[in-house]
Amino acid sequence: MPENKDKYLRWAVPEYRKPERDRRWYILAGVVAFLCLFFCFFAISHWHIIFLGSGANYLFALILIVATIIMIFNESQPTIMVNVELSPEGLKLGQKFYSYDELKNFCVLYRPKESIKNLYFEFKNTMRPRLSLPLRNLDALTVRNFLVRYLDEDLERSNPPLSEQLTKLLKL
Repeated sequence: MPENKDKYLRWAVPEYRKPERDRRWYILAGVVAFLCLFFCFFAISHWHIIFLGSGANYLFALILIVATIIMIFNESQPTIMVNVELSPEGLKLGQKFYSYDELKNFCVLYRPKESIKNLYFEFKNTMRPRLSLPLRNLDALTVRNFLVRYLDEDLERSNPPLSEQLTKLLKL
């Protein structure tokens, strides 16, 4: 439940987004995985199927199998709620703390018609991935007004990142 005080903003977010998938998605994912596995071991040349033998891509096949097992395992697990706290010192996400010195900028995207209400943080270290947090029931303007005192705001971002849009579209 959101909590708003002068010095802190607190709310909880799911550890990861769990998309709603229907039966068609699982069938399509199974077909794609099967085709990828097939082409790890076989090639088609002049309308003939050729076994690749020692030239087969065993590593890719192993990665596909492990990724499938991980997806099935994660699907059966409930999502855990993680506490988020914005303070004058920095951002606390669960047990991790990020000082504002580590963060380059932030952006609050709020589009109620598209169900977009997210907070994005970019790290100064370019090797660190962007941090995306849903604002849930928290007021986007309150979060923006709080953070603008401590960080630069990215005014150029007007859309969610492409990676996030593709993840949502493909229901990953």
